[in-house]
Formats: sequence, C-alpha cells, structure tokens
Amino acid sequence: MYDVAIIGSGPGGYVAAIRCAQLGMKTAIIEKYDTLGGTCLNVGCIPSKALLDSSEHYHNASHKFETHGIKLSNLKVDMPQMIQRKDDVVNQTCKGVEFLMKKNKIDVLHGHGSFVSASKIKVTKEDGSSSEIDTKKVIIATGSKPITPPAFAYDKNRVITSTEALNIKKVPKRMIVIGAGVIGLELGSVYARLGTEVEVIEYQDRILPGMDKDCAKELQRSLKKIGVKFHLKHMVTGVKATKTSVTVDFQKRDTEDVIQTKADYCLVAIGRRAYTDNLGLENVGITTDDRGRIEVDNHLQTNVPNVFAIGDVIKGAMLAHKAEEEAVFVAEYMSGEKPHIDYNLIPGVVYTWPEVSAVGR
Repeated sequence: MYDVAIIGSGPGGYVAAIRCAQLGMKTAIIEKYDTLGGTCLNVGCIPSKALLDSSEHYHNASHKFETHGIKLSNLKVDMPQMIQRKDDVVNQTCKGVEFLMKKNKIDVLHGHGSFVSASKIKVTKEDGSSSEIDTKKVIIATGSKPITPPAFAYDKNRVITSTEALNIKKVPKRMIVIGAGVIGLELGSVYARLGTEVEVIEYQDRILPGMDKDCAKELQRSLKKIGVKFHLKHMVTGVKATKTSVTVDFQKRDTEDVIQTKADYCLVAIGRRAYTDNLGLENVGITTDDRGRIEVDNHLQTNVPNVFAIGDVIKGAMLAHKAEEEAVFVAEYMSGEKPHIDYNLIPGVVYTWPEVSAVGR
C-alpha cells in the first residue's frame, strides 16, 4: 500500500513525487512511456530549446560573423548532427530524473495508469499485461497533447505537430505553421534561422494571443526580418498531404477568397488539450469541464477527496513551472502543511529572438 501514487512523470509528476518522498510518504510514480520527464523533457521545452540554441549559432555564423571580421566558407547545416545533439541533451536530462527517483526511493512503474477505484490503480504495460497497486492518495499529472483537428489531416509525416518537428532530418525549403502561439513561433523561428521559408497562418488579428500586445508587435517585426511571413486574421480551410509535400488552403476571415500554398511540411500548433484518455475517470466519478480539463478546488483537490490533479490537465497556463509549483503545493497540503501559490508570480517566456516574457496579470 502506497501513501501516494502519481500518474504521469512530467515536471508536475516527478516534482510531486520528490516532494512527497521528502515529506516521508511511500511514493509510486506511473509513466506510460519508457523515459521519464513527460512532454517537457522528451518532446517539449528541453529539445526545442536545444534546437533554438543550435539554430541561433548557425544564424549568427551566417549573418553576423562577417561584421566581426570572421569569414567563413562552405557554411552548412548538418541536420542529423543537430538532432543528435538535441537527443543527447534530452537523454542526459531524462537520466537526471531517473537518478532523482532512485535517490528519493520512489518506485517507478512503467505502463498506462488508470483508476479501478479511488484507491486502486491499474498499470497496463505495452505488451498488454497489467498489475494493480493500492494507494491512499493519487495525484493526476497526465499533462496535455497537441490539438489536431481531423480537417488538418495530421499524418506525422508531412502534417506534423511539435513532436515530429523536433526530428526533421533535412532542412525543409518551405514550412507552413498553423497558429502563432508560443510553440508555432519558437519552432517556426528554428527553421527560419536555418534557411526555411516559413509562413505563419493565425486566426486572430495578432501573434502571441494572451501576451502583451506591444511585445508581440515587436517580435513580429523582428521575425519578419529573418524572413517569416504572417497571414493574420486567416483561417485554414483544408490541408492535403502527399508523401513528399503538403498543400494548405486558407482564407481571410469574412471573405470568400481562398489562397493556396504548398510546402514541405505543415506544422499544426493551435494549442494543446488536457490528456485524460483511458484514465478511467468515470470509474471514480471525477468530473471534467467542457475542455476536458479535470475540475479541482483551491487545494487542487478533485470531487473525489483523496485524488488531486496538477499541471496541464487542470485549468491555467500550460507551463512546466506552473505544474512544478502545483506539485509542491499538493505534496505539502497532503502532509498537513498550509502552502500557498500566487499564480501572478508565475512567468511565461517565448524563446524566440528577441525573447518575450511576461509575469503578472
């Protein structure tokens, strides 16, 4: 019998596990994939920053070195090496989390966690075999997945999300990005710096909705300078992919004129949804809102008293460090302390160049 079982090992889950263990609880963490660290470490924050760093070095070498009297000939991108370095960074970080689990004597269970009851969790391995564990409390930290509407014909080959955009083996000639949010702009700028023609299609009348308007304007100006084209107030009406290319139809809002454009890849970056698939919430009666997020109170407690939820799977900003704050909060609350979170003090950063950051209301 565990004191607490945590479903999901992203920044929310693994930080919760460590804090619970530190506070003397017998802790288990359940992770569906082979590596720990969730989206952030494997296919999110960490690998995208690695590529942003590499692409910035290349861009400086190709555009700025000459001003400093540094001349280069035969400068080129070795994409497989860039991806390899990114993978090395990811592996190192994941190993760090594994080490922290061992150090804090946390039991790591690989498999898909789901509720049998409020105190019994079933862990199903990839080969279909399953086991059950008993636990006094549960923290749901299952995170989020990219939103991919059927109309966008997501095929992981030419129509991709951030996950696949981190593993492209050759610099594309052209890329279309649907959505001018953080993820679209960060990954769009990686490829723009490497020489890809990038076009961004956004439904709203501005980039980075939800961040300061003046900052967003400045960023748009500087992304245009590196060759990124923007189609604001446009909506995508169709995406068709072949083996080697993709065609995107889009039109200006409130008009009938359809524009067609062709590219090597179409990156769908219109947001993420809470991930609760096959979690068995119905077996314990946990409620979700209209966007599939788990409903919690001020203590991040669900309507089932011994079950808590943190991170992307509940309301609020989908940020790794927001999940970490909530993780510590829940662990301390469960052990009888009186913790506090001030959401106005959680910053958000867009790692483009220049970076854009925000904090407060």
